[in-house]
Amino acid sequence: MITLLGWLFSVVLVLIVLPVLVLFVQVLLACLPARSQRTPQGPRPRVAVLVPAHNESSVIIATINSIRQQLLEGDRLVVVADNCSDDTAAVARAAGAEVVERSNDELRGKGYALEFGTRHLAGDAPDVMIVIDADCQLGEGTLSRLALRCIDSGRPTQALDLMHAPAGAGLKVQLAEFAWCVKNRVRPRGWTWLGLPCPLMGTGMAFVWKDLALIELASGHIVEDLKMGLDFCRAGKPPLFCPDALVTSYFPRSDEGLASQRTRWEHGHLGVILGDAPKLFVESFRRRNWSLLAMTLDLWVPPLALLTLILAAGFILSWLILLLGGPSAPAVISTAGMAILGVTILLAWSQFGRAIISFSTLMYAPFYALKKIPLYLGFLLKRQVEWVRSKRDDH
Repeated sequence: MITLLGWLFSVVLVLIVLPVLVLFVQVLLACLPARSQRTPQGPRPRVAVLVPAHNESSVIIATINSIRQQLLEGDRLVVVADNCSDDTAAVARAAGAEVVERSNDELRGKGYALEFGTRHLAGDAPDVMIVIDADCQLGEGTLSRLALRCIDSGRPTQALDLMHAPAGAGLKVQLAEFAWCVKNRVRPRGWTWLGLPCPLMGTGMAFVWKDLALIELASGHIVEDLKMGLDFCRAGKPPLFCPDALVTSYFPRSDEGLASQRTRWEHGHLGVILGDAPKLFVESFRRRNWSLLAMTLDLWVPPLALLTLILAAGFILSWLILLLGGPSAPAVISTAGMAILGVTILLAWSQFGRAIISFSTLMYAPFYALKKIPLYLGFLLKRQVEWVRSKRDDH
């Protein structure tokens, strides 16, 4: 009996190690010299920047000022004040933005705000629509680089979206910044080296206007950006990574803000993995859509903390099976997986993370993963399925 269980567990471990191998390949390729890309030529297309905002009066002015510095004549900046109970709309108007207000207690979520703003823009449609979150700052030349790359490629284009730990943040926020860098910088860079698409990240997203008709924006999906990227890929428009366009923001300082943010992101991601990934694998092979397969493989990689916890649990259980007289295969597979994951994280840190965290802080990562167990138990017991805004810091 123990032998049969051991071999069945080996199959489970192979499925667990698969995302580790995907992560390893992405990090390894990201460490190679970037392949040169043709710089788009010609005048910059006309742009509309859409900023969905729900109770963002404390941060919206800085975001509007950052965007307005890069607008050209004929461009538009539209803030969608979505179900706001504060003075976001008035503050945004005073800062020089065009503002539309939406109020609907039944249809809540960023996707509905995007659809509402898009319908408002339709009367004077731009060439390219760019979505920027209400708490973000733009790097120099971001709008021009995104718009030119988007119109030149004819594909949705994703800027490099980085989140930073605020000054004085604790170890868990510093580790979160490193994990964010791996997810949003390192992994897309690796896939781009192979000419593969990247996921959409929610902010810093550029779309050719006519292509917006290919997907359904109106959605209360908890991770609407992942859904949009997959929908565009299904429609033959796999998203393109544009790392020379930069969008930045900060993690919340409050524990409440951090908790709500992580719950939305990670519960949403895990929900898509379990609910959609198997179907996406089948669809990508059936349609021979290799871009969709690449995006599905990327989706299959769970958050680093959860991947570490699952693999560690598999490692312990596989060696217990071996000690009880079971086959050695599970122990070999899990040990190899642990070794590959360790090498992958060290490689990512050495090439991209030294400026973010010290090596001693990196060594705290296993304890950080253990502290996130309640979040993952919450996914099993009381999964968040509705979009909830993260609590911002009041400045």
